[in-house]
Formats: sequence, structure tokens, C-alpha cells
Amino acid sequence: MAETWAATTAPTTDPARRPRRGTAVRHRRSARTVRVVLVASVVVVLGMWWFSVPANFASTPANAITSIGELSGMVGALLVCYQVLLIARIPWFENAVGLDKLVSWHRSLGASVIFLIVVHVVFIVLGTEVVDKATPWDEFWNVYYSYPDMLPALVGTLAFLAVGLSSARLIRTKLSYEVWYWLHVTTYAAIFLTFLHQLSGGAHFVSNPLNRVLWIALYLGTASAVLTWRFILPTMDAWQRRMRVAAVVPEGHGLNSVWLTGPHIDRLGVRAGNFLLFRFVAWGHLGTAHPYSVSAVPSDGRLRITVGTLGDHSSRLAALKPGTLVFAEGPFGHFTADRASRGKILLIAGGAGIGPIRALAEDLVARGARPVVLYRVSRPEQLALLDELTSMPGVTVYPLVGRRTELGYDPLGPGYLARIVPDAHNWEAFICGPEGMAEHVEATLKELRMPKRFIHREELSMS
Repeated sequence: MAETWAATTAPTTDPARRPRRGTAVRHRRSARTVRVVLVASVVVVLGMWWFSVPANFASTPANAITSIGELSGMVGALLVCYQVLLIARIPWFENAVGLDKLVSWHRSLGASVIFLIVVHVVFIVLGTEVVDKATPWDEFWNVYYSYPDMLPALVGTLAFLAVGLSSARLIRTKLSYEVWYWLHVTTYAAIFLTFLHQLSGGAHFVSNPLNRVLWIALYLGTASAVLTWRFILPTMDAWQRRMRVAAVVPEGHGLNSVWLTGPHIDRLGVRAGNFLLFRFVAWGHLGTAHPYSVSAVPSDGRLRITVGTLGDHSSRLAALKPGTLVFAEGPFGHFTADRASRGKILLIAGGAGIGPIRALAEDLVARGARPVVLYRVSRPEQLALLDELTSMPGVTVYPLVGRRTELGYDPLGPGYLARIVPDAHNWEAFICGPEGMAEHVEATLKELRMPKRFIHREELSMS
């Protein structure tokens, strides 16, 4: 049974045990540093282009169009390397920014990369078309046969376009995680295939040794980082930290908890709110590693994840047998209690998002906080882990049950939340749930004048 609650009387966190504001400040400064490095790299590429471009690069429309095509190709190639590096799990990047934000930046760069690739192809073809006065199709094949290594470049470009399209929200929702994952793995091959024609046919590399050296160093550095931190070290760590499935426990409609055990679990460094990439050695699971948050942090050699049946992989978790071998990589994420810097803390969960919210609530209580949990579900039988939450001392749970059409109002809308949290601008919120719900809640809290820096959203996906 959930407690009744008046938000105006909710106590604040003990200042002596409150997480320090300096942690959030350091994260923001580090994030700015990464942005500065990215901008500086783009400036360097602009310099490489500028100091090697012919003096007559804009003397005719054809020359100007071709020069723009070359520049867009160079900048696009740089951003592709950054896209890969952002999710290569490089420790400095992740410690400075957090994997959740890096994934967000990775997605944002994707649209720019696809745009620049298209501009590169179109403008190179258009520039030669203006000179030859041929049709675009004929000129495309003329460029294809005139420049070296164009076949691998064409294959790589098509792979980039396919990956970009698969990441569009409308298409992404139609693909299973497995299809999406393996399609994105082709990105590494695409980078290699397009790299060849840059050195053999790129006007700014063929006759400029310095540019060639810098470009080769960029790609070798990217490849080394990916091999080291995305494959070699994770594989070694996963073997040392291997686990076994201890039990699978149904928690409610569409939710299952998987208890894992292993001799090294307590040394993983997992905090409440973190997630790991789990690869289960079982039929239907081995092909991909999936991100799942912990719903109970490691204790006595056991940890727990609570997963909703949202796809093929998560639906098959219920059939896992005790003793199944599990490899885990991580932990990842900055959705943790040390980001909290205010006394009044609001935890908002939807569906399977209750797992990390439950773990976060427990950690906050241990730090002296008395968080309030808003738990949004459509039906009462979906209230998983409710007993655990309500039994935590100092935690107040406020279930928001029912569909909007049945209730006649939106329990996560500004009007209703303003009644629950009349002074929302003085609170700090942690949100975890379906993307649509999380975006809606964030918009509601902003409308209630909660500053954006005090709104934290969980980002589980590597996609």
C-alpha cells in the first residue's frame, strides 16, 4: 500500500550527506572540453583543406562546386571517426562525460555525417557535370571509372546510408535490436572501404605528404582505440567477470527479474543507476549484448536486473535456465545518486524503468535523502517491485495507475503534477521509462519551471 503524501512537507536531504555539487560541475566542464576538442579538430581539417586547395578553387562555378564537395568529404570523414570514438568506451571520454551523453552526441553527429556524405557525392558529380555538360547519371559513372578505389568507396557509402536510415526513429522502431546491431557493425567496414579512395584519389592527400600523414594518424588512432577499448579489453574483462544465472523471477505483467551470481560481482564497481551490457550464452542471446540496468546493486556475490518484455531478446529472458553463463561489460552511465545536488528529489518511473529507479531510491536513502517516487503504469498488475519500494524507510511512493482515456486526465501533465509537486522549481528529478514518456515528463517539469540542469534522464541504449 503506497503512502499518502503532501509534497510541501517532504523533508530535505541532510546537508552533511548530500552529494556534492562539484561532481555535476566537473561533468559539465569535461563535456565542454570534449566539445572544444571536436571543434578544434574541425578547424584543423579546414586548415588542411585551405592550405592545399588550388589558388583557382573558386575561379569557376565548376571549381567552386568541386571544392565544396572535397571539403564536405573531409569534414564528414573526420566526424565519422568521432562518431566511432564517442562510443568506443574510451575511459577518459566516459569518465568525463558519461556514456549516456556520449550516445546522445553520437546520434546527433549521425545526421551531420549523412548530410556531408551526400553533399560530397552530389557536389563532386555536379562539379564535373558542369565541365563536361553531361547528364548526372553519365557523370556519376564517369567519376566512378576515373578515380581509383571507387568500388570500395561506393560500397562503403551505401553502407553508411543504410546505417543512417536505420537510425531514423520511424525505421528504428520497425527493426529488432539484433538487426540494428549487426547493421551498425558494418560501419567499421564502411570506414575502411571509404578510407582507401581518400588517399589514392583525394586531391588534398595525393600531392600533400603532411595531410596524408595526419589523415593516416587519425584513422590509425581511431582503429587502435576501437580495438583496445571496444574489443580487446572488454573481452578480457568479460571473461574475468563471468557470471551465472541464479534465478529468473516473474515480477508482474511483462516484467522479469534475473538474479546473477559470480565470484567477482562485488568488485564490478556497479552503482545504483548504472547499466551493463549483458551477453547470455544461450540460444537466441549469444549474437548480441544488450544493455540492462541493475535493479539491485551487487551484494553477497549477487546482483539483479529487472527487464520488460519489449523485444525478442528481452522476451526470451524468462526462459533462461539457472547456471547459464553470462558475460557482462560495464558498468556504464551517470544516472547515479552523486548527480543529485538538491534536497528534494523526485524519482519518476514508467514500466521497466522501475528497476533503476528502485536501486537509485535505495542508494539515496543510504545517503540521507527521502526521495519521492512517481510510478506510472497502465494497469495495477504492472506495479512490479512496489513492495520493495514502499518498505524502504523514508521513501514515499505515489502510483499513477490507468490509461489517460480511462482516467480523464494526464497524471504526468503539468496540471496534475502541479498539484502533487506545487514547488517543482525547487526539486530535482530523475526519469527512467519509455522514451515518449520520458520526453513528456521532461517537458512537463520544464513547464513547471524546474531548471533543465536538475532534470536527469536515463539512457540505457547504445543505439
